[in-house]
Amino acid sequence: MKLFSCPNCNARLYFENAQCLNCGKLVIFDPDASTFVLSDAGHPACANATECACNWTAEPNGRFCHACALNKTIPDLNVDGNRDRWIRVEAAKRRAVYSLLSFGLPVGPKAEPDDEIGLAFDFLADPIDGNEPSGKHVLTGHDSGLITLNVAEADSARREELRTEMGENYRTLLGHFRHELGHYYWDRLVRDDASWLQRFRDIFGDETISYEDALKRHYQNGAPPDWETRHISAYAASHPWEDWAETFAHYLHITDTLEMVRALNIPLDQLNTVGLPAGQAPQPGNEPRPGPDAQFDRMLARWLVLSEASNSLNRCMGLPDLYPFVISPVTAQKLSFTHDLLGGQAATR
Repeated sequence: MKLFSCPNCNARLYFENAQCLNCGKLVIFDPDASTFVLSDAGHPACANATECACNWTAEPNGRFCHACALNKTIPDLNVDGNRDRWIRVEAAKRRAVYSLLSFGLPVGPKAEPDDEIGLAFDFLADPIDGNEPSGKHVLTGHDSGLITLNVAEADSARREELRTEMGENYRTLLGHFRHELGHYYWDRLVRDDASWLQRFRDIFGDETISYEDALKRHYQNGAPPDWETRHISAYAASHPWEDWAETFAHYLHITDTLEMVRALNIPLDQLNTVGLPAGQAPQPGNEPRPGPDAQFDRMLARWLVLSEASNSLNRCMGLPDLYPFVISPVTAQKLSFTHDLLGGQAATR
């Protein structure tokens, strides 16, 4: 994520802005140009501007923006609280789509319902019977390009409750989007490419093992005791597909945050940190590997310095670590695979 400037007065704008607080001009974000434009300068706003506070320009010859055009189902707005939930969901989705577009990934709607190439979103709520949920729980997940999200995740208290129940270190709307998008892009970029598929299996394991059985074992027995030596999260240890989706999500977390660090001109090389914790790789002082590997090594070294500093600052405020994860040498290799797959573009962000 970057910082932006008002096209009228050059004052600072943030990604969620719809109005410049300096000059008062209404602005909208143009995802194609990755910049803000004046809303009264011939740039039509998304039709959802007044529905869910969307601040993106509409697609050419379309009513909706690039992100909103992906929606298949939105929450029932007659249900109390659902509009506010939808606003928060869409804000997170726009950040997710921003990253995808930055990497030049294909982001297009489904041409028809059973189209597996296009992308679509269902934002659903648990059915209500009287004043209580009916028992039919909406599961967040991905299926053939359709990503379903339970809008209850937009309620911070409920999301924290679920995070505690699941024993997770981290649970956010943006994290959900990036994880499920990881499943989608595995189908698009890895599944049907023999070369990438073999590289994937060499690093993540054989994804043909029963997914259903693997998840059943995970929920019954939990992750193995040494999961942190090989996976970014306990859930990633359940199956190679989940390992990939978690790794993909973390790669987007890392690159998006480092882009903001660059925009803020934070001198990471001047921070007084101890460097990488013992056992993590690659070490910043090591001779960099040649070519694209060196780009990834530099990126990871910067991230580990930043995460240590931000975690330390959060502790000073009595807050949980901003990034409560360990990047082991094996996990670093998986992140490097993701870096290669996406073209190593993060090095220039």
